[in-house]
Amino acid sequence: REMVCLAEGLHDDNELTPEVMERALDCLSRFRQRLRGLQPQDIRVVGTNTLRRASNSSTFLKKAEHILDTKVEVISGREEARLIYLGVSHSLEDNFDRRLVVDIGGGSTEIILGRSFRAETMESLHMGCVGITHRFFADGALQENQFTKAINLARQEMEPLAQGYLNAGWDTAIGASGTVLAIAEILQALTPEATTITKAGLDELRKALVDARHVDEISLAGLTADRARVLPGGLAILCGIFESLQLEHMEATGGALREGLLYDLLGRVHDHDVRENSVADLIDRYHIDQIHARRVRE
Repeated sequence: REMVCLAEGLHDDNELTPEVMERALDCLSRFRQRLRGLQPQDIRVVGTNTLRRASNSSTFLKKAEHILDTKVEVISGREEARLIYLGVSHSLEDNFDRRLVVDIGGGSTEIILGRSFRAETMESLHMGCVGITHRFFADGALQENQFTKAINLARQEMEPLAQGYLNAGWDTAIGASGTVLAIAEILQALTPEATTITKAGLDELRKALVDARHVDEISLAGLTADRARVLPGGLAILCGIFESLQLEHMEATGGALREGLLYDLLGRVHDHDVRENSVADLIDRYHIDQIHARRVRE
């Protein structure tokens, strides 16, 4: 695993910069060494938010596919959310609870409601730890008013969907991927008896970052230098989500998109494509005429 931070390369014109593109391609070259000997059907490569947005993504994809000798699939936000939920649900015990899953990536944030291994409500928001950090903390300075503005933006992004999620409800809130895992580790180091991410813990971490005054001065146990660069934006997003969804605590898990891709691929290998479950749900929900649908398919 490498933190490439592809979203750092997006400028206002949504073009990927050559420097960041090269950094990502160098990473893929190293990954290619690990892929030698695997069969093509055992490999799946996907791109997410940054490649959905980049105006020159086709240039990058052409080079990436040449390096990997495999097709790169740019997936939609909803498909990304489905795969994240699949990875999260397989990393936890299935206790039949209704789960709220939050995944803060570099360029987007996915919020999913589901039960067992099936996602029910999926949203992908155009805010990520890299983008928010660059917008509000570009010079590395960490001030209270910057956090306030960043959190307000996150709340604005959440506003159209928050009430629907609150009405639907959930039993447990779970966070996934690098930002949430890093915050969970930091809070555990700050308060060893803490077992979950709490609103009080987020407020304490926010104060610690403001006291540091600059990203280069952050010194927290469990935080790597690479993650420190984008932590302010990720923390602001999580604070905004906590406020919008009235959360008091959240568990963290290691399963996410990568694990979801593996389980999805495994299902296809064994002739059970989990996407068929989503199709079946849509058929039931919208009372689709199955006979006519088969004719259209054929």
